[in-house]
Amino acid sequence: MCSRLLQLIRIAPIKSADISKAVLVTCLFWLALPILGEVGAADWHAHEFTCGSCHLAQDVNVDNADQLVAGEAALCRDCHQNAVTASHPVGIKPTAALPAEFPLNAQGELACSTCHQVHDPAPGKLRTDREGQEFCEACHHQSFFSAMKDGGISLMSFGHLDAGAPLAGDIDNFSIQCMSCHEKSADPRHRQAAGVASGPVSAVFNHPIGSRYVDSIDFGGYRPATRLPNAIVLPDGKLSCVSCHVGYSNRHGALVTENRADRLCRSCHLL
Repeated sequence: MCSRLLQLIRIAPIKSADISKAVLVTCLFWLALPILGEVGAADWHAHEFTCGSCHLAQDVNVDNADQLVAGEAALCRDCHQNAVTASHPVGIKPTAALPAEFPLNAQGELACSTCHQVHDPAPGKLRTDREGQEFCEACHHQSFFSAMKDGGISLMSFGHLDAGAPLAGDIDNFSIQCMSCHEKSADPRHRQAAGVASGPVSAVFNHPIGSRYVDSIDFGGYRPATRLPNAIVLPDGKLSCVSCHVGYSNRHGALVTENRADRLCRSCHLL
């Protein structure tokens, strides 16, 4: 992860020293994270969990290993909720054949284990030694990233948005990671809470983030959280950048649903 962050500094046209500092702090955070135990659950895959934690069969073998007690993403979410919230898509069938080292699940779909060695004791162990752009281009052609607004930097640098970071604080860590590059699009209060640079606000009409959605419901004029579309996520119950934007998409900054006729706004607001 640290090498990917450093790669971002090398290849991104970052002019702000504060952004570089944010990347460096994030790098140091990821180095310390295993010591803090936030993503330590991955260490248990090979020796702490029983096979029955994930597999239906008592005697697991190559013929029945694909029979799981739940979907793979759901099983991974039990310990790695943040990773599944905003990450490379899973549960879809690729349109082109993948290299042999990236297996699909029994349904021919992308799964967490397509990229990760889920039985390896190393946290988040990838299936190859490649990282960053080189890892992504094992399956994706460079033109896939060239067509994106940011040249694919956000996707090639992070397979997951803040996969292991805790969600404590007024601003969730998904949004903090977004603001490390989109600092000028944030409300000054959000920038201060996220620890990113101050400066002129270029998007004064941005939707606020950081507030708890349940408080909005109490205020009135909002749909209950149970009636929100599944695409709208509320990390730790708070409004986030990923509440309206897809955290990991081939269209950088894509909305979770089209806003034609205020469709996205009406997903939460009773207009």
